[in-house]
Amino acid sequence: MIIQNRRTFLAGLSAAVGAEFFKIRPPKAAGEPPPETTTVRLARWIDGGHCWASLYLAGELLRADGLTDVRYVEGDKSVDNTEWLASGVTDFDFNMPSMHIRTIEAGAPIKVLSGVHFGCFELRANDSVNSIADLKGKRVGIWAFNDHPHIFLSLMINYVGLDPVHDIQWIEGVSHMQGFIDGKVDAFLAFVTEFPKLRAEKIGHTIVSNAVDRPWSQYFCCMVAGNADYVNKHPVATKRVLRAILKSADLCASSPTLAAQLLVDRGFLPNYDEALITLQETEHGKWRDYDAEDSVRFYALRMQEMGMINSSPQQIIANGTDWRFLNELKRELKT
Repeated sequence: MIIQNRRTFLAGLSAAVGAEFFKIRPPKAAGEPPPETTTVRLARWIDGGHCWASLYLAGELLRADGLTDVRYVEGDKSVDNTEWLASGVTDFDFNMPSMHIRTIEAGAPIKVLSGVHFGCFELRANDSVNSIADLKGKRVGIWAFNDHPHIFLSLMINYVGLDPVHDIQWIEGVSHMQGFIDGKVDAFLAFVTEFPKLRAEKIGHTIVSNAVDRPWSQYFCCMVAGNADYVNKHPVATKRVLRAILKSADLCASSPTLAAQLLVDRGFLPNYDEALITLQETEHGKWRDYDAEDSVRFYALRMQEMGMINSSPQQIIANGTDWRFLNELKRELKT
């Protein structure tokens, strides 16, 4: 009953608080022309995508700001969601810098627009592993080769001088946490929604957290990108989409309990507690402070060193990023 009362209270409060927080200046007052289109397709992972919170919360802002036809679209879940963006299934999407960079390298028409947050992952291990260097010869659990956890782990492993191909026993298709509990792997990359159970039951220990451990904590792990055709044809609409996402990120940072309840009430996430822990553990309030271009540069350099891409960081930035909207919004959204 206490939980129900809390949630009922938050649901009733959300409209008033949300209306105050999500103030949008009328386009005329802001000196902006109307958007070139009233339609936008945002990515959605049904019953998941916890770190996409600010993308999910942006919908109502956009409808109030002239983009009245906001559609949340899920693409083919057998491929990485950046491919939804590249193929034109969605207009805007979240992903790690490494996945955006891989798509840019392939010549796909996307533009990275901004960083949003960091802190989604912890590398957890048993007592035989006390550092990334100790992973040599150890079993590391992954869902699949070449998905973003595997690429992220490979970059971390290579960064300390190990060869991810020959020095690691990759165990594919094992449920990360359960495989670790069952002794099938020595280490795995835990997602933020798993943190409470891992900590409460003392399952393994943290080797690296991309929320606090350098250099990974100095760069975004989730960045927003747009389909280049949409961005080029609809710059006014693109700015409004990015503004809605970044204002929503501010809400996630300042009022995580409210944001978590809104995510559940609107049907984007199934579980309040998992939504809340995601918002509490990930740094949504740093999009003004962190350098989005530097995040792309850092990951592109690491990927170039490993032979994952042939392009230089400068080429990736030139071909696949557009910071003009972010720069305008940093000036506009100072408080």
